[in-house]
Amino acid sequence: MTLLDVWLSRSIPMCLLLQSLVLMALCFPSASMCPKGCICQRDPHLHGLNVTCSQSRLKEIPPSLPVDTVLLRLDHNQIGAVPDQTFHGLRLLRELNLSYNAVETLGEAAFSGIEGTLQVLDLSHNRITSVHKDAFARLKARVIVDDNPWHCDCALQQAISGMAHNHEAPPGFSAGSSELRDQEGRPFLAVDTDLCNLAKRTTDYAMLVTMFGWFAMVISYVVYYVRQNQEDARRHLEYLKSLPSNPRNLTRLMILALLSDSSVNVTVSTTNRMNTKMFM
Repeated sequence: MTLLDVWLSRSIPMCLLLQSLVLMALCFPSASMCPKGCICQRDPHLHGLNVTCSQSRLKEIPPSLPVDTVLLRLDHNQIGAVPDQTFHGLRLLRELNLSYNAVETLGEAAFSGIEGTLQVLDLSHNRITSVHKDAFARLKARVIVDDNPWHCDCALQQAISGMAHNHEAPPGFSAGSSELRDQEGRPFLAVDTDLCNLAKRTTDYAMLVTMFGWFAMVISYVVYYVRQNQEDARRHLEYLKSLPSNPRNLTRLMILALLSDSSVNVTVSTTNRMNTKMFM
């Protein structure tokens, strides 16, 4: 047996083995990308992967999730945030379970890229108090948000309004806290107050009260100043009347009376000009 025959007899099986490994890598690219602490199983019915990362003590969402993930379970972890664009590449994702975590808020693009395919989104048993007004706007999935300490404000009201257009029955939000104390603990859909206009109306009322206060102060000052001048003029007149009458005193009396009247008129006109400038 020649050296060439020996080399060929050994190289052919090696080549076949190498080709098999390459084919496996091409056919199952996601198997090598399964995140640490997770279990990835192929779902023959959904033609994708079921990725289970439950109870893995995760503090953040794994950055390298398989692109063909159809079901992602991240429940019972310590995840505190859902960064924007986190699931952007998972265009086959149908179900996302984030229940029993520590998520506190949701941004505008938290679920960007999966709006059209996602069918179920479980956010129950978290610490969510607030969301961006457009966080759920384009989602068509059924959203589960039970047992979160929601703070009912304008942004949440807008978010629910957007969900109402995409769902047959919007999920029930219960207010953990609210800008209206009498609404705390009530289902948020039962709140008929427009919280977005509440702040505007409060600002308008405060402005009106402030303007009324300034106007009252100006009027009070004008009245006080006019009365003070009138009182001074009256005292001068009484004093002049008490003097012995002679032509010189009479002339002085007339001059003082004219000066008193003119000062009052000047004061009133000056005050009117000040009020006009202030409200222009």
